[in-house]
Amino acid sequence: MRTQRQVVDYSLRKRAVLRELLAGRVGTYDVCDASPYLKNAARFHGEPTDERCPICRSENLIHVHYIYGDELKQSAGQARTLAELPVLAMTLREFQVFVVEVCLGCDWNHLVEQYLLGRDGLAGGTDGGPEPGAADGDGSTSGSVRRRREAQR
Repeated sequence: MRTQRQVVDYSLRKRAVLRELLAGRVGTYDVCDASPYLKNAARFHGEPTDERCPICRSENLIHVHYIYGDELKQSAGQARTLAELPVLAMTLREFQVFVVEVCLGCDWNHLVEQYLLGRDGLAGGTDGGPEPGAADGDGSTSGSVRRRREAQR
């Protein structure tokens, strides 16, 4: 997705959890604890993957995408399919996506990654704001404001 930014990958944390499990310092019941809500979201909104579950190795993992953001209001915290995300990204200024992997066989679940989506990530003034070079009320240009905003990210 071209508006995806500020990606945080949790693969190192996943490896640490699996290492703790194999060492016997953490039990299977501690890591295989998917809630019924998460399992239903995986069934109805999840995206199947080709990756096998690291615990039971009998089923493929499913990725569930949860969305959060101020503009979402009552829709915040809902699971969405991967096909819905680009439409939302063109509609909303900015929202956060959390990707959770779930195994429906043994209830393994782990946060895979999180990232931002939305129109604010598009370059070239397509976010519906003023054109670059247009003067704001305080005399500064929106182009300089946009550059400052991108420098802060």
